[in-house]
Amino acid sequence: MKEKKQVFSFLPNIISMLLIIALLYKRTNMFAVVNVGFMCICTVLVILSMIISKKPSKNVLAAYATSGFATSMYYVVYGADAGFGAFSSCLAGWKSAENALFAGEGNLGLRFLGNILLILPCAIICGLLFLLAVKKLKNVKLQKVLSAVLSVVFVLTTVLYLLTMNLRSQPNVERLWEGHDDYLGKVDKASTEKPNVLFILMDDLGYGDVSLNGAIYETPNIDRIGEEGVNLENFYSCYSVCSPARFGLLTGRYPFRGYADNVIYPTISSTTEFATTRLFNSFEMGANCDGMLGDEITVAEVFQNAGYNTGAFGKWHLGDYGEYLPTNQGFDYFYGSHHVNDMTPFYHVAEENGEYEIVHGYDELEDQSMATKWIHDEITEWVTDVVTDSDEPFFAYYASPWPHAPIFAGDDFDGTTGMGTYVDCVTEFDFYLGKLFATLEELGVMDDTIIVFTSDNGPALEGSVNELRGGKYLAYEGGQKVPFMLRWGNGGLWDAGTVLEQSAVMVDLFPTLIELCGVSVNGEKNALPTDRAIDGVSMLPLLTGDEVIHTEEKPILHMKREKLKAIQYTVPSETVKTNENFAKYDYAVLNENENVTFKYFKNIQNDNSAFFDKYRKNWLHILTDDVGENYNRTSVYPEISEKMNAKMDEVTASFKENRRGINYDFYN
Repeated sequence: MKEKKQVFSFLPNIISMLLIIALLYKRTNMFAVVNVGFMCICTVLVILSMIISKKPSKNVLAAYATSGFATSMYYVVYGADAGFGAFSSCLAGWKSAENALFAGEGNLGLRFLGNILLILPCAIICGLLFLLAVKKLKNVKLQKVLSAVLSVVFVLTTVLYLLTMNLRSQPNVERLWEGHDDYLGKVDKASTEKPNVLFILMDDLGYGDVSLNGAIYETPNIDRIGEEGVNLENFYSCYSVCSPARFGLLTGRYPFRGYADNVIYPTISSTTEFATTRLFNSFEMGANCDGMLGDEITVAEVFQNAGYNTGAFGKWHLGDYGEYLPTNQGFDYFYGSHHVNDMTPFYHVAEENGEYEIVHGYDELEDQSMATKWIHDEITEWVTDVVTDSDEPFFAYYASPWPHAPIFAGDDFDGTTGMGTYVDCVTEFDFYLGKLFATLEELGVMDDTIIVFTSDNGPALEGSVNELRGGKYLAYEGGQKVPFMLRWGNGGLWDAGTVLEQSAVMVDLFPTLIELCGVSVNGEKNALPTDRAIDGVSMLPLLTGDEVIHTEEKPILHMKREKLKAIQYTVPSETVKTNENFAKYDYAVLNENENVTFKYFKNIQNDNSAFFDKYRKNWLHILTDDVGENYNRTSVYPEISEKMNAKMDEVTASFKENRRGINYDFYN
């Protein structure tokens, strides 16, 4: 019985050692948080030992100390900042350049100092409790009181450590810096005759939220892009939530490639205001990635190296420190928020060269009514200065935070439409977009500018998807099918007002913009990086001839939380008709269309909340005549379902084998 008791008493030490081994083996923030969670459990066990045996348990305290030391040393070695955790104040006027201890990468010595200071209160209390456990005071009553008081303080200091611990860790992934630097170093400088680019990205704007696509209110300036250019009826985001879609847009790669499958949360925080959100990335993002990895090649970096002036305005949502900052990802200047407008903190910054200053105050969550005007003023001033003072073209990324909830409209627009704040907000954006277009015309560059308009995903609480199924965060059409318009007055590649039917996806924009602007690498036109997979394809054949670009060989992928939920591609109707079963029937969808688009779900949760426990499995849709995804055609086209199911398995296996899409021949 005594031996069993001794084994049991050492159980906390065994668990501690196993957790430390897991932390060192996996090398992720998640296991660091689990270690600190175990430390919290140890504090409870110390209190229990006080109640049962009237003194703190030496073995539990030893297990606690071991886990705490290992966690601190993990961040000393693998930390991605100076190691001072959540103590950045982020007040109005806060400058990252002047707060290097909180925002800077630091060195080994600083990381050691920062992490030791964070855990020091825990270490002191643990040490005092250990002394009380091994030494008996002459005053027994005093010893009991001290042990009891210190045990309670022990719990509080450990919880405080959990809320303030360093959670910025070096990404535990294969890095692609060599290919990144090699490709960008070979980009040829563009001539001054190259077109400017204005890329407009909305946030949670539904397919039916612009009047050109049937909205019940007017968006004349947004519509102008499609009316004077092209309007795509079937354009898809590469994900149905914010951060992953932005990753795909900027890199031409599906977000799974960069561990960017989920919403990215703030890492800057304090113990009182938002300590909860800073823990989320540890569980949401794999391999310690806190945003879009710096070794990804962004379209902004390509244009920057081609000699373009590059600026980003509005919402970033791809990381808030170090390699993740927009001006470390190809932009000369950034104005806007690093975070999304329903998270704490939320504030606007002005950023250059990886250093930023908070410009309007620390917390703008309560009142965002000025956001549209502020962003408009910044992009207008930047474009005016660039066109006036520079001979080089510009690439402007205008990522509006609207109409993502919570929704605000300026005083001059709030309540003016009679349709609620959502429409007031979109109407205000449209108004200021018209003013931006007027500025481009005054500067004489409107027709020399490629203007792209789309949204990162479908609507959440409000907004229209027309007859589509689902909305934000779902792999159904309403979650990923978004408005898309493109205008280039001097391009001469299409007639004004052209409506195109064939499908494209967000990752296609990287190769498309490079081709439209004639960017070359070592004299080779349209050359893409060769060290990594680029998932997108150029949309030029679609834009100029409505040709199919997403076939069985290059399907559109619909993913959710690191899992492939559906694939989609277009095939000629005649190819489908060759199946012997067609002789029995006369299907209108095949007879009336030259091509048909299939979408296949392997397994997806029902979007009807009344039947949330039901799943659609082996579900085949023909989007050509069923955009609402209303009918499962698997029983009619079983061979196509089987083929698409096999394709999904092939893509999943490929991702699993080589997640980042590395061309190992390049690196070997």
